[in-house]
Amino acid sequence: MKIHKNTFFLVSLGCAKNTVDSESMGSLLNQGGYSAVEKPEAAELLIVNTCGFIQQAREESLDVLRELADSKKNGQLLIAAGCLPERYRSLITEKVKGIDGFIGTRRWMDIMDLVSELHVSVGTPRYHLPETDTVGRDEKGVLRAAVQGASSYLKIADGCRHLCAFCSIPLIKGTTVSRPLETIVREAAALQELGIQELILIAQDTTDYGADMGMRDGLSDLLEKMLPQIPSVPWVRLLYAYPGLVSDRLISTMANSPQMLHYLDIPLQHASPRLLKSMKRPANVDWVHSTIRKMRAAMPDLALRTT
Repeated sequence: MKIHKNTFFLVSLGCAKNTVDSESMGSLLNQGGYSAVEKPEAAELLIVNTCGFIQQAREESLDVLRELADSKKNGQLLIAAGCLPERYRSLITEKVKGIDGFIGTRRWMDIMDLVSELHVSVGTPRYHLPETDTVGRDEKGVLRAAVQGASSYLKIADGCRHLCAFCSIPLIKGTTVSRPLETIVREAAALQELGIQELILIAQDTTDYGADMGMRDGLSDLLEKMLPQIPSVPWVRLLYAYPGLVSDRLISTMANSPQMLHYLDIPLQHASPRLLKSMKRPANVDWVHSTIRKMRAAMPDLALRTT
């Protein structure tokens, strides 16, 4: 099959937050004159937005990169993006030969800069992995959402400031960077115009939204500003709350808004204070019981998901 100039084939692996980043990279490539194609053999750019969180995800990412590298033709460029090159660059270069470019989580928005560099230095791998503490802010102005049928994910923050003993996310993504409230509200309204029926707010920790901007209960502030602006979206869902940060105000906001789904994902991890302390997680089990009772009282039909 002929390679079509100014085209890309993008594989997105891992979580919904990665899917949003993939959609945003695709938007930037579209703005740069590139069009998506469905078959890798037709694309000029082959991009894998990898996951590096657990061993199984790392192996899947390496397998996909290896498959594309083995089938790559003259005139095609292979780019490893996302979590794996950010955290495990040496592992990729050792396990997979033939990758032309690497771009991590901190500056994914520079994808067109990397593509331009690759066209100038054909045959020389390029690494776009700057040493920065946080994911870059939204200076490129692309929609930070991933529409999937009648639903859409909308990213409200990136990174995480919780240093759990077992988790590599702060090493991969850096500390928390919240997106401007007004920008999120504007994007939610834009998604409403597309006709979505379910808006899913995501971050590494949605309940920590705004803390880096000096907000005390930022998620509640966001919901109270956003919900009146999207009256045609019947369902709004929250993912990835953090034990200890589910406030009484948030519970009230969820319970009193007909748009809010009575659903919350809180990774409690364990019920032993001793083990929780060793995991560097909140160890106040009494808080967990008290908060769940409050949520159940306010929302008897609450669906609580945990790990």
